[in-house]
Amino acid sequence: MPLILAGIFFVTAILYAAVGFGGGSTYNALLVLHGADFRILPAIALACNLVVVSGGLWRFHRAGLISVPRLAPFLAASIPAAWIGGRIPVSETLFIGLLGIALLISGLRLAMQGSPASQANAAVTTSPTLALGVGGAIGFISGLVGIGGGIFLAPVLYFLNWDSPRRIAAACSLFILANSLSGLLGQVMKLQDMSILPSVVPYWPMLVAVLFGGQIGSWFATKGLQPVIMKRLTALLILYVAARLLYRWFGLIGVGV
Repeated sequence: MPLILAGIFFVTAILYAAVGFGGGSTYNALLVLHGADFRILPAIALACNLVVVSGGLWRFHRAGLISVPRLAPFLAASIPAAWIGGRIPVSETLFIGLLGIALLISGLRLAMQGSPASQANAAVTTSPTLALGVGGAIGFISGLVGIGGGIFLAPVLYFLNWDSPRRIAAACSLFILANSLSGLLGQVMKLQDMSILPSVVPYWPMLVAVLFGGQIGSWFATKGLQPVIMKRLTALLILYVAARLLYRWFGLIGVGV
C-alpha cells in the first residue's frame, strides 16, 4: 500500500509544483482515505510540502523575485501561529472536517481562476496590522491540519494587488516553506509527547515520490506549459479528494448523504 500511495503522491506533486504550491492538503487527504492514523498525517504532509516547494523557491530566488522584507509582516505572525497550531491535538472528526473544507475552498478557487495578466502598476503596500492578522490566521490553520497555507494567501495577495503574479507566486512559496517548517516542528513535538513519532517512519517513500514529482512539476513550470491547464487538472484532483473526504466526515458526524 505505501508504494501505491507513493505513486499517487508522485502525480500529486507534479501537479502542485507546476502551479507553484506544495500539496500538503491533498497529501493529508490521500493518507486519510488510505487508512493512515490521522494523528501522524500533518507531519508527513508538511515534510512533503518542504520537499516540493524548495525547488520552486530556489528558482524564484535565482530570478530575483523573493522580497523577504515585504512578506515579513505576514511571516511574523504566521510562523509562531503555525507552531501553535501544530502543537494542538485535535479529534479525528474536527481534523477531517477542517481538511475537507480547506480542500473544497482550494479546489473551487483553482477551478475558477484564470491565467492572471502581468501587472504593470506599482505594488501596493499592505497595512502591517492586516498582514499580521491574515498571516496569523492562515498560519494557525496551516499548522493545525498540516498544510503550507499558500493556497489561502495567494487570493488575499491578488485581492490586495500586492504585486505581480510572479512575485505573488514567489511570496507564496516562501510562505509555504516557513509555515511548513514551523508547523512540522510543532507536529513532531506533539507526536513525541504522544509517543507515536516512530509511526511516521514507514511513510518515507512518500518523500522520495514527491522529490521526483516536484522536480518534474517545476520543470513543467519553467518550460511554459499552459498554467491554466495545470490549474484545471489540479482543481479536479483536489475537488475529487475533497468530495470523498467530506463524504467520510458526514458519516463521522452522523449526517446521511
